[in-house]
Amino acid sequence: MISRLDIERLKADSRGLRGTLKESLQDPATGAVAEADTALTKFHGLYQQDDRERRAGRRQARLEPLYQFMLRLRIPGGVVSRDQWRALDAVAGEIANGTIRLTTRQTVQFHGVAKENLRTLMRRIDSVGLDSMAACGDVNRNVMCHIQPEAGPIHEQTLVWARRISAHLLPGTRAWREIWIDGERVEPAGIFEVEPLYGTTYLPRKFKIGIALPPVNDIDVFSQDLGFIAIAQDDRLEGFNVVAGGGMGCTPGEPETYPRLGNVIGFVRSADLISVAEAVATIQRDFGDRGQRRHARFKYTLEQMGIDHFRRELEWRARTRLEPARAFVFEHNGDRYGWIAQRDGRWQLTMFVENGRLLPDHRAALGEIIERHAGDVRLTPNQNLVITGVAGQQRAAVDAQIAQAGLGHARRSSIRIHSMACVALPTCGLAMAEAERYLPDLITLIEELAIKHGLGDQPITVRMSGCPNGCSRPYLAEIGLVGRAIGRYNLYLGAAFDGSRLNRLYLDNADEAAILAEIDALFARYGAERGPGEAFGDFLVRAGIIEAVEHGSQVNRPGRP
Repeated sequence: MISRLDIERLKADSRGLRGTLKESLQDPATGAVAEADTALTKFHGLYQQDDRERRAGRRQARLEPLYQFMLRLRIPGGVVSRDQWRALDAVAGEIANGTIRLTTRQTVQFHGVAKENLRTLMRRIDSVGLDSMAACGDVNRNVMCHIQPEAGPIHEQTLVWARRISAHLLPGTRAWREIWIDGERVEPAGIFEVEPLYGTTYLPRKFKIGIALPPVNDIDVFSQDLGFIAIAQDDRLEGFNVVAGGGMGCTPGEPETYPRLGNVIGFVRSADLISVAEAVATIQRDFGDRGQRRHARFKYTLEQMGIDHFRRELEWRARTRLEPARAFVFEHNGDRYGWIAQRDGRWQLTMFVENGRLLPDHRAALGEIIERHAGDVRLTPNQNLVITGVAGQQRAAVDAQIAQAGLGHARRSSIRIHSMACVALPTCGLAMAEAERYLPDLITLIEELAIKHGLGDQPITVRMSGCPNGCSRPYLAEIGLVGRAIGRYNLYLGAAFDGSRLNRLYLDNADEAAILAEIDALFARYGAERGPGEAFGDFLVRAGIIEAVEHGSQVNRPGRP
């Protein structure tokens, strides 16, 4: 296992993220890459994994683990053209495991890719203008942006800014193209590119940025290391409120680690957006904790610096002065399903994709719909998919194809379409429990309880993560479930429906029966005592069932009266 300090050394000695990846890929004796290279593949969008359920059998047969790779793409703002979708669909069937996984950061993942097929996969996505550079690793990752084509010029401007931020904070190394696409070095031997922004050790940990457009907080802007809330008036983008210091992950039994909501620290004009983003990234580069990776996220850097010190440092580096934050209102952090009229007279359809997993039959139906009817495809922050630019007279035909494929939100409960889970077992090396494979069945049981108490149409956010890292943002769910062991979860309750308040630990290390018994009792009270329009999380706080979280360090402190 590579130690924390070894990772810093590996980055410094990696020759611009090259390491010995070229040699690892050419080694026919194993399906893996060298251990040191597994830390570097992440910067290229790759995670080395294996099927954990087959480990014992392969060990008994004296075989190495069934190594495979997960590839995550960089798609700032989550917009995919028809040509790009056609290519993604093809490689899913021909190179990966036949599925496309939509992620919580508006991109796609391919699973089950063999080492010998990696270069082919990379070249296929490169041929349509996509890449996976900086999709993972200790750098700024995929920049998120609210999916709202019907918002007209405001959405288009925020999308442009998301792409500009992504391009500006992209590492300068040519290693990705050299290793995966061209195969040859451009620079003389022994000379490597200078990283003017990141330096040789890049950032202490991953860094996430997102742009929200009120009144929808679908990107969960307060969960981002750096968030921007677009402020518009009369179809004119005035600028952005700056949100700093969010993050979901924590470590069990380590009270100095915790989820945290970002602070709104001021307002910045659009012209200064790039300089502010760069300034925050370099503050994390220079002040972040490189000695303890579990304490290396930007949220802890901000806590250590303090808001006032951080703001002064930001203004000095960005050469700008933050104005007072502008007023804004968020209504929810989910997706708006169904047909919505665009300003150009065409229509967009947001369709529910359970836990973001597109199976072969789903892919086939979507491929035909997108090819015949769509302008482009938008990937949502909640693992769903938007088809845009559909002519009004084609809506019925599209609905029929989607229903036949088993996609969409029709005949699905308000609870199910507000649920999501991370991948977890069998391939995620960090997973302690099931998530994607288990949540649909658990939702069925929760739906039965909701109907029992007259809550069948009530939207309630439910999110499940197989480990405390929180890739599915479970600490912002009204019902959050975080894996502790096979069949056992921590139950968190009381988050705000709009993503503005974290939840709190309610049951520790509980099995399914205990979780359902508590939800049953709480649904009974909610059904009988809720106020008009009162969300489930807000009710739990108002009724004194769970104490509201004021700081992330309270999330794992049980808050039952």
